[in-house]
Amino acid sequence: MSSDDSFRVVIPARYQSTRFPGKPLKRIAGKEMILHVYEKAVQSDAAEVVIATDDERIFSVVQSAGAEVCMTASDHQTGTDRLVEVVHSRRWAHDTVVVNVQGDEPLIPVDCINQVAENLIQNPEAVMSTLAAEIQNQDEYADPNIVKVVFSSKGMAMYFSRSPIPHYRDGDFGNGCSSFRHIGIYAYRVGYLGTYQKLSSRFEQAEKLEQLRVLDNGDVIHVDVARELPGPGVDTPEHLALVESIITGKA
Repeated sequence: MSSDDSFRVVIPARYQSTRFPGKPLKRIAGKEMILHVYEKAVQSDAAEVVIATDDERIFSVVQSAGAEVCMTASDHQTGTDRLVEVVHSRRWAHDTVVVNVQGDEPLIPVDCINQVAENLIQNPEAVMSTLAAEIQNQDEYADPNIVKVVFSSKGMAMYFSRSPIPHYRDGDFGNGCSSFRHIGIYAYRVGYLGTYQKLSSRFEQAEKLEQLRVLDNGDVIHVDVARELPGPGVDTPEHLALVESIITGKA
């Protein structure tokens, strides 16, 4: 990636998680989870990586570790809203590409971060880019906790859903067509983020999926199959133990 194609990374990190309070500061192999995520991000081609938090405890830990951190308001409804505050406070240029890396993804591959940024840069008609992976079995396909995505032959998203899509009318799952699960990493341009914040969507409210706000308002999301699959994220203490076993080689 050339200097003209540089991008930034923002990592939103909340302390008050409903299912797992204090999650970003839980230690994995002797280091806070948020720092594992930060180290992956700084290994990417990003020109700058910033952790965005509303909590003094997180701020103190990451600042002490030498990470770049931005204190944000505590009333943001989504991680994207927190990202908007960061890009405005940093005064990043209108056409700057920003990758939103989730703070509970310590196994995110560096290549996923680079890939999603490259895809947005190479597809100027898209306002946003994300990644997907092929679904391997019926259980994944039917699981409402696994978000499915259908995209065109040109790599543009048609719909995201918690329901099984596409529906196989004439047979079982995988009958002559691949199905894909969404991978929750996004790239945006700074100029679009302000617009995005002002939009609303009936489908977003129904499915509880932010990205549907983009499609419902007629904008374009680029979707690519991930070149490298991410490991499991951390939503529960059990996930934390699994990720630690993978990082320490005990899985």
